[in-house]
Amino acid sequence: MLCLFCVLPVTVIAVEYLSKDQFLVSVFKESSPEAKVVWLRGELRQSVEQILGHRYAGLRIRYWRSQSADDRTAWVLDEIGKELPITAGFVVANNTIESVQILAFRESRGGAVRYPSFTRQFQELSLTGDHYLDGHIDGISGATLSVRAITRLSRLALFLHQQVTAQ
Repeated sequence: MLCLFCVLPVTVIAVEYLSKDQFLVSVFKESSPEAKVVWLRGELRQSVEQILGHRYAGLRIRYWRSQSADDRTAWVLDEIGKELPITAGFVVANNTIESVQILAFRESRGGAVRYPSFTRQFQELSLTGDHYLDGHIDGISGATLSVRAITRLSRLALFLHQQVTAQ
C-alpha cells in the first residue's frame, strides 16, 4: 500500500493571486493603456535567449506603456520554475524595476517568491552592460529554481523596457 502512494503523481494546483487585468489596474490607476507588442527577431531574439538561458517559445511579447511623462512599462511574463510556469508582473520606469508581483504560481514548492519580502528586493534594480542585475538577490531555501526564474524574468523586463523606450 505504501508503494502505491510513492508512484502516484503529485497534483499541483495553480494558484492565481492576481489576474492580468487586476495587475494592470494596480499599475495604471486610471485606465490601462492598449497592449503593445515586441516582436522577437534577429539580435533581439538572441539577446532574449541569452538572458533566459533558453529559447523563448513565442514570437512576440505583450506589454503596456503609460502615456504620461513617467514612461512606465508593465510586463506580464511566464518562466518555468522547476517544471511549471510562474506568471509574474513587472513594472519598469526610468530603466529600473518599480515593482514585481507574482500573478500565478503553479509549482508544488517555491511559492515563497510571491511574498513582498522577496519581491521587494528587485525594486530600484537596473541592468548592467552585460544584462545582469546591478544588485544582489537573496535566495529562499527550497525555492532556488523559482528565485532563478523570477530573476531571469526581471532581467528580461528591464531589457525589453530599454528596447521599447529607446525607439
